[in-house]
Amino acid sequence: MALSFMEGNEAIARGAIAAGCNFFAGYPITPATTVFANMLKMLPPKGGVCIQGEDEIASMGYCIGASMAGKKALTATSGPGISLYSEQISFAIGSEIPMVIVDVQRLGPSTGSATRGADSDIQFLQWGSTSGVPVIVLAPSDALDCYVLTVHAFNFSEKYRCPVFIASNKEIGMTKESVDLDTAVLPPIVNRTFYSGDGFLPFEAEPAAAPPFLPIGGNTLVRQTSSTHGPDGFITIDPEVIAANQQRLRDKILMAEESLTLYEETVREDADTLVISYGVTSRAVEDSCQQLAESGTPVSTLSLKTLWPVPQKLILEKTKAYKKIVVIEMNLGQYIEEIRKVVPSSNLVFYGQMNGLLISPDKIMEVITHG
Repeated sequence: MALSFMEGNEAIARGAIAAGCNFFAGYPITPATTVFANMLKMLPPKGGVCIQGEDEIASMGYCIGASMAGKKALTATSGPGISLYSEQISFAIGSEIPMVIVDVQRLGPSTGSATRGADSDIQFLQWGSTSGVPVIVLAPSDALDCYVLTVHAFNFSEKYRCPVFIASNKEIGMTKESVDLDTAVLPPIVNRTFYSGDGFLPFEAEPAAAPPFLPIGGNTLVRQTSSTHGPDGFITIDPEVIAANQQRLRDKILMAEESLTLYEETVREDADTLVISYGVTSRAVEDSCQQLAESGTPVSTLSLKTLWPVPQKLILEKTKAYKKIVVIEMNLGQYIEEIRKVVPSSNLVFYGQMNGLLISPDKIMEVITHG
């Protein structure tokens, strides 16, 4: 493919196809609908299935069923839709069902503004399911990111047998820009590990690992339940069995922190300030810091591509050389507290904005120089 003019939502669809996605279910919602529209064009010619559910809840159910049958499943929605997904997200986490969930965020709360962007759902993606089990959330900043991170999302989902979120944004999802997908460096494709042998137990796994997979509907009986269960898939109320499974669900994500950490950085010589950002805001941050560097004020940048699990080791390592850390978010502070847990608060300056508008480079330069 030569240089193309595409929006982030199309790039996500193309990334899903590159990752081997063969099932999509969703329900139209601005600004995520064009993910669905592009999958509708791309999937059937490749033998895949694309379904419009009667609502968001049904769409998630279709994805869960498809994944349990062995498909690589994708869905896409926005604020009100991700709220409706919540119960089924919990099911996918607890029953270790791989899938990729795209949240093209818009200004909230509730219906909010369907045509205005914001990083509204960053906390919800981690805590919008029952039990507080860790999840994986990736945040693209442009269309090329959407393509590459979607492949990573499918890989992580398959390896760790869990739902993985892509925290996009209306401004990324619906803005067209020139993209050369041929220059993208994609990771090798990962597929879930299939069980071989006798005596299959659907949730038997090593500590901090995902269990091997067998599809529902095959020759071997596979039990699935949304209730607490043991390695055999039967419902249990045994405290020791429950505790062991809860710990494994946590450890398989948290102990993989470094493997899951994706980021970009610009390190400028003699800089004593580092700006941390994510999503579309990273683009304005980079522009701001380039302007400051050209005027004789070097400032380094760190753009987080993995938000959850929090890349604590990365943040600690990258911030320790700087006197001042500036955090910029397109909300009123949904991630700053995670950074405060790692970085001394005396070194931190925060600016957040949530009014439906992008944060301008001029505003970011003002915060950096006077904050």
